[in-house]
Amino acid sequence: MSCGNGEPCPLCRDGEGLEIAFSMAFQPIVDIEAGGVYAHEALVRGPAGQPAPTVLDRIGPDNRYAFDQACRVRAVRMAAELDMPGRLSINFLPNAVYQPEHCIRTTLEACERHGFPVDRIIFEITEGEQVVDHAHLRGIVREYQRQGFLTAIDDFGAGYSGLNLLADLQTDLIKLDMAVVRGIDRDRGRQAIVRGVLQVCRDLGIDVIAEGVETRGELRALRDFGITCFQGFLFARPGFETLPEVPASVYAGT
Repeated sequence: MSCGNGEPCPLCRDGEGLEIAFSMAFQPIVDIEAGGVYAHEALVRGPAGQPAPTVLDRIGPDNRYAFDQACRVRAVRMAAELDMPGRLSINFLPNAVYQPEHCIRTTLEACERHGFPVDRIIFEITEGEQVVDHAHLRGIVREYQRQGFLTAIDDFGAGYSGLNLLADLQTDLIKLDMAVVRGIDRDRGRQAIVRGVLQVCRDLGIDVIAEGVETRGELRALRDFGITCFQGFLFARPGFETLPEVPASVYAGT
């Protein structure tokens, strides 16, 4: 399936024909140094707030691409309706994107239709999905950056390619996986790994977000490493079709 001759392919049309009902929850990514919310990640949920697997388990090769497109449009529309501050972070399925210079049109049109600025969108590539074609994915990242989007590797440290994927793609951001973050204040091994990753990211000019932060001990350790952006239950749980409040206390020291 392709988007040739400058025309969108049939499945680019807002996920038209997708017979799966779904909605979104939003979880804040906070910037401790700035004292506010940096972004909200859009997370798939069932139409009544059911967990993501109730939807994702129905996604396969025949509807993967349409679902990817529909998620983007739904996330942009809801972000605009909720008057979302900061950025909107959207997960995308790298093996579902064919010709990014054409297939990204759906997202661009949604941004224009709903009045949501393109430069406030982050596309997250999940490291948990094995990439079939690294060269193609690199082309996707470069095209998205050219269009003004930020890009990120999600779940970094828990997937298939690790540092090879980071060196290959050189996204704007990475999100340290919760498996690396969990108990880092008490684990010298995790501390050594994170220090090494941070040095690589500094050399490449890549910003780091730590996700899955649940304790103040983890937050203190990560802040000591120089990380300023965080996501996790310590700050807020995902809010179904709403933007959850982040308690002011989380910004008032660690």
